[in-house]
Amino acid sequence: MDMPELPEVETVKKTLEKKLVGLTITGVEIFMPKIIRDPAPDKFAMEVTGNKISRLGRRGKYLLIHLTGEKVLIIHLRMTGRLVYSEPVDPLPRHTHVVFRLSNDRELRFIDMRQFGRVQLSTVRYLGQVKGLKDLGPEPLGEEFSRDFLRRELKRKRVRIKSLLLDQTFLAGLGNIYADEALHRARINPKRMACTLTPREIANLYRSIVEVLQEGIENRGTSIRDYVDGDGRTGSYQALLRAYNREGQKCLYCGTPIARLKVGGRSSYFCPACQKE
Repeated sequence: MDMPELPEVETVKKTLEKKLVGLTITGVEIFMPKIIRDPAPDKFAMEVTGNKISRLGRRGKYLLIHLTGEKVLIIHLRMTGRLVYSEPVDPLPRHTHVVFRLSNDRELRFIDMRQFGRVQLSTVRYLGQVKGLKDLGPEPLGEEFSRDFLRRELKRKRVRIKSLLLDQTFLAGLGNIYADEALHRARINPKRMACTLTPREIANLYRSIVEVLQEGIENRGTSIRDYVDGDGRTGSYQALLRAYNREGQKCLYCGTPIARLKVGGRSSYFCPACQKE
């Protein structure tokens, strides 16, 4: 089971910021205390209540809700987390763990069937020291990520390219779905050692990573199991996937059946013909 990746979290951010910015959190109800990572749940509720939402951001797979007083809500959806803007009269879904009450008489609900997601309160000043955030690599759609960066870093990485792309300290926000899609588009086998990629392959991989992430955002993310956006709607990029979760189906480039193998304990979907080892 794969967690929401950069395009999914970016889509949640985009759908929620139009509704949330300018509203005040008037109360917090916590049904599952372990979901609150820091501070303690009672203190968390007290410190969040009364603050206005000033803007929304994202870092890797983390959603950042900036509040007045230099406070930041950090939300990690993990595998099955959902953050949905709702009417109070809407039935409370099962596995609703946190409800933020808003000044327009609406609610922001954190729902998570597997209970792996986490919510945390920090400040802008200490954001760079928060566990999980402090070691993140560059944003793949940001200025720090370039062909030169990829060429320089891959040269010294004696690790399989698929495992490297999933390493959040190397690159922030990429996960199983978009790594498989990028490697397939670049015609690179997921088991290849990163340091063996040629300059042309690196250029193709750079372009492919950027393209699949941009397409994922344009199509409001990939909904295979649990992901929905901030309005509770599914994404549509799953209909455009060329490799991920398509085992046995024909490669859209050459017609060879898509195969699956394990790399670093994770399933990897690839074309044995287009992505030769």
